[in-house]
Formats: sequence, structure tokens, C-alpha cells
Amino acid sequence: MATNNHTTHSLLVGYLLWILGFLGAHRFYYGKQLSGTLYFFTLGIFFIGWIVDLFLIPGMNREADIRYHEGHIDFNLAWLLLAFLGLFGIHRMYMGKWITGLIYLCTGGLLGLGYIYDLWTLNDQISLLNVADR
Repeated sequence: MATNNHTTHSLLVGYLLWILGFLGAHRFYYGKQLSGTLYFFTLGIFFIGWIVDLFLIPGMNREADIRYHEGHIDFNLAWLLLAFLGLFGIHRMYMGKWITGLIYLCTGGLLGLGYIYDLWTLNDQISLLNVADR
């Protein structure tokens, strides 16, 4: 049986984002955009799903490590920057997307819509940049 030796996502970051998980943060981090959106609008499915996810995070972490490509852009740092400074575009600047980062900085993440877009697509954006640098 083959094992996966690379890690793109961190359990520690997953659990840190779980604190905001009733808004779906940890689910977005692990590439589960639909359930992340559902959690956002239902407060973690009325907090019950949020509590259950304490036990599901290790499995979500393994799936993310298999699905996404590691490289020079660190998923964990980018996600922490998005979660806490996303409206300022700092995560985009970190990824080398300076123009859109500055636009986010001046517009509050394009009035929040760009921030939502990045919640949905950040893992794929990073994975594509990491693959392109190989």
C-alpha cells in the first residue's frame, strides 16, 4: 500500500480555523466549499455539525494532503492570512499576486466578494502555482 509523504495542510491550522468553523472556515480550508458555504449560512448546521467536525478534521486533513500539491507557497500560511487579513489582500501578495492584493487592500477585498471567491478557490490557486513552479 502506497503512503503519501507530503503534507499540504496542517492539523493545527485545521483546528485553529475550526474555532471559526461555525462560519465554515475549516471546511473551506480543507477544500469542502459546498459544506463550508452551508456551515456559513447555518452557523455550522446549528453548531451540531461544528462539534462533530472535531472528530472529522483528521480525515479531512488526509484528503487535502492527497488532493493538493505542495510547493513554495505554503497552504497553511496563505489560509491564515486569508482568514484573518483576507479583506486586506495580504494572502494574495504572499502568493505573488501583487496587483489583485493591492486592489483588495484598497477595496476591502472588492467589498468582500473577492474574499468569498478566495474562500472557494484558494486551495486550487495555490496548488496550480505550486505545480507551475516545478
